Amino acid sequence: MLPSLPRTEMPLARDFHPPYPVRFKGNALARWVLGAAGWRVLYEGLPARQGVVVVYPHTSNWDFVVGILAKWSVGLPFQFWGKDTLFSVPLLGAWIRWLGGIPVVRTGGHGVVDAAVSQFKLAKQHDQFMWVALAPEGTRRKAEGWRTGFYQTVLKAELPLGLVHLDFKTKTVRVLEFITLSGDEQKDFARLALAFANAEGYHPSNVSPVAPRSKRTAKEITPK
Repeated sequence: MLPSLPRTEMPLARDFHPPYPVRFKGNALARWVLGAAGWRVLYEGLPARQGVVVVYPHTSNWDFVVGILAKWSVGLPFQFWGKDTLFSVPLLGAWIRWLGGIPVVRTGGHGVVDAAVSQFKLAKQHDQFMWVALAPEGTRRKAEGWRTGFYQTVLKAELPLGLVHLDFKTKTVRVLEFITLSGDEQKDFARLALAFANAEGYHPSNVSPVAPRSKRTAKEITPK
């Protein structure tokens, strides 16, 4: 069992150290709205122009609202994956795309990771900014664990992985930790579990464990 540390003593899981070079100008109105609601965003920039961030835990539709406001408040042009059916709804689909959404379809997973890796490699070649944010549980309900498509993508594309804590207990969005995966899945997930040990969702009973979901139950998503 992983050690349980007091919230104030949780160590940061960093392989990259600030000051991070990639920054953007944030939106003052978004910062004001978050502040008025009692939220704060801890952010020190990004370590590279391409990467993936996992946002955890995901237990409520409020996660999206807080996440978008946090994104605007620090100016991060993150993209995110969303169910393809949402993008087919008039006006709603256009709005989600404007927010940075990328439509995906749930399939058997063939070629999903390779497609994402190709996109990241192309972005690297052209020095284009490309960070994708995702909720690895893939559902607001309590699940067996995390989908692992992000894990394989980060390894194969040689990307930094950002850990974004969405903590409703302290009303904090923490974007401070960026790590390099080792390729040892058990070791890496143990590290992720320790880093996210105290993050509390809007519905604490819906928080999924930080562990790879079994291939028997996991469903992948394919970018369209």
